[in-house]
Amino acid sequence: MKVREIMTNHVSAANANSTIDEIARKMKELNVGSIPICDSQNHVVGIVTDRDIVVRGIVDGFQASDQVDKVMSKELIAISPDSHVHEAARIMAQNQIRRLPVIENGKLVGVVSIGDLAVRNIYVDDAGKALSDISLPSRPMM
Repeated sequence: MKVREIMTNHVSAANANSTIDEIARKMKELNVGSIPICDSQNHVVGIVTDRDIVVRGIVDGFQASDQVDKVMSKELIAISPDSHVHEAARIMAQNQIRRLPVIENGKLVGVVSIGDLAVRNIYVDDAGKALSDISLPSRPMM
């Protein structure tokens, strides 16, 4: 099965000039934990998660009115819609991420999440393995 068969197609994105507050409100309104950040040609330039807002935003002293590019992840990890879902699960596990932007011809066409894998019974093992790897601490617990 290909990523395009399970990905979420209608993804709400924002631009890097958006404020942290605007992104947080959009996340609340859409009930999502991440928003891809795109340029004017719909090329993904980053992604911001609720965790980014807390860890990089609040803890580092940024204001809600600051631009989101101050807290977004700029080193984007993405996948092609023609990749196999096993590859998506492997990438998520390896990079400890729960959401993976889907890029085609340089443009955002969707997002695949750990939940997209989990609701397909044939990939429940992949999703479980990925989630287990994602949940491992990246550094020793104190």
